[in-house]
Amino acid sequence: MIDLSKLEQYRENNRIEAKRALGGLPQSIWETYSAFANTLGGIILLGVEEDKDGSLYPIDLPDPGRLVRDFWEQVNDPRRTNVNILSAGHVRIQEADGKRIVTITIPRAQRSDRPVYIGTDPMTGTYRRNGEGDYRCTVEEIQGMLRDASIQTSDMKLLENMTLDALDIGTIRSYRRRMEELRPGHAWEKLDTPAFLCRLGAAGRGLSGLIHPTTAGLLFFGHNSNIRKVFPNYLLDYQEQEQIQDQFHPLTQIRSSCGDWSGNLYDFYFRVSRRLARRIPAPNKTDGHAAPNMIERTERALREALANCLINADYYGQKGISIIRRKDAVILSNPGDFRIEIEEAKSGGVSDPRGAALLRIFNMIRVSSGAGSGIPGIFNVWNDNGWDPPTIHESFNPDQITLTLPFTSSEADSSEAAGLPADPREGVLTDIAQKTAIIDYLTDHAQAELKDLILHLHLPEDQPMQIQKLLDLLAQLTADGIITIGEDEKNPFYRLRA
Repeated sequence: MIDLSKLEQYRENNRIEAKRALGGLPQSIWETYSAFANTLGGIILLGVEEDKDGSLYPIDLPDPGRLVRDFWEQVNDPRRTNVNILSAGHVRIQEADGKRIVTITIPRAQRSDRPVYIGTDPMTGTYRRNGEGDYRCTVEEIQGMLRDASIQTSDMKLLENMTLDALDIGTIRSYRRRMEELRPGHAWEKLDTPAFLCRLGAAGRGLSGLIHPTTAGLLFFGHNSNIRKVFPNYLLDYQEQEQIQDQFHPLTQIRSSCGDWSGNLYDFYFRVSRRLARRIPAPNKTDGHAAPNMIERTERALREALANCLINADYYGQKGISIIRRKDAVILSNPGDFRIEIEEAKSGGVSDPRGAALLRIFNMIRVSSGAGSGIPGIFNVWNDNGWDPPTIHESFNPDQITLTLPFTSSEADSSEAAGLPADPREGVLTDIAQKTAIIDYLTDHAQAELKDLILHLHLPEDQPMQIQKLLDLLAQLTADGIITIGEDEKNPFYRLRA
């Protein structure tokens, strides 16, 4: 992961932690183990110390084998940590400058394993990593990881302190009419409202025998005021913005809190999807390769992106849903992090929605297939239109995912110019892949200039749009506290944040 022959060039950062470990396995190693596992992963170096200038140098460990044995014994002890996410190859005795050290590589934990915590209480033993080191997670962060780890998604929970009066009857009627049009003769048509909602997964019978809404039913059909009793930070916000000089100003706004409509997901989806489909720019490709129905395909892709945003949001999170429509892009943001690996989302065919019950309710009215093809399908449409690839940005504390769908295009075919694979699925999440490549490169190298990253990412230097996109990604990583920018004789360089 790092070049031990150039150890002195490295600094501690959000993916590298050095510990002397001359007195045995340090206790602080477990906070770092938890922090790396719950964030982006990282490497712990035992037998390595910081010099006064922050550079790293090795200290010969007298008995590295004992440290390794102690580590394995403790990482498998449930009193020390709740889960061991490592395999044998993650812990190694290596040499640096002729001195023996131990390297422990911590991967990012799978959703089902998070939170990784020390001790027996996740509320006091869960850590994450930021530019300032390991920090103890907030209750909200821990609850978010626990919800995501559950096999039963959180939107299936029965709200036994609420009755069906919390739902908007007008929304339910509209939904049933739409379903009857799309699925004529369906077996549920003649059911009364409570029975229909139960079959749909929007309600269920409690221990008392009474019928109550599920969290999915409340979000989808509820009144905003009732939704906020369960989700205090609930907010749906759609804006159409116009750029005036360097500032964006809202021209149209739809907010769940405005009070003149229900404020639920169903009504928000149809209000916003209609506006997103207005005045879609013509495809950039005019050489006959673009299908004649590209406008219709683009409308479907925008509706799919909106549905995915609503289905995969963590409504217990600290932020609300934000949909922004600009002349040159649509930007969709939702609270929560990725539940599957980026590469799995990139290739398609894998589905792990945060809101499985919401997905089912949407699907009954032919919205979102949930087959794991949504993201690749959206990227394929953008590729066929000749527009710049969409970008997905994941940030932490608070967790948030932002999908940007640009209506702009580079001077040349971006996939060919960047040397990307011809298969559109291979180009999916290009910017996420580039961010990962940047982080990995800065883990392997103490620092890098822009030209180093251009070469590493195989970007054409004669394509200013590609270089600007790289600079934008670097700016995002800087804003997220993952990297820092420094200057050496007037040449800017990049490091992982110390």
